Amino acid sequence: MSMTMEFFTLADGLIPQSKPTPINGMSEPVSKIFGYGLWLLILAGVGGTGFGVYKLAVSDKSRSGGGSEPFKWMGGGVATILLAGSLITILNGIAGG
Repeated sequence: MSMTMEFFTLADGLIPQSKPTPINGMSEPVSKIFGYGLWLLILAGVGGTGFGVYKLAVSDKSRSGGGSEPFKWMGGGVATILLAGSLITILNGIAGG
């Protein structure tokens, strides 16, 4: 469990003000893991979107190239960002933050 907590507390250096709001009725470790997990999910979405932009920039622009793959990466990344952002907003509203 301590290894997991150390992994999630690394988010403090990567994301400014990424302190999750404590949720009533949840124990502190579960609340922290859930909160930091959502922030790390946002980082994964940003990475996926960036990778899609990169693939679009270096892709084969001919007719036979796989032109839809970069848009799949970008769409998945944006969807992840929106989902995690809305979950963070909902949980902060429930927690009274």
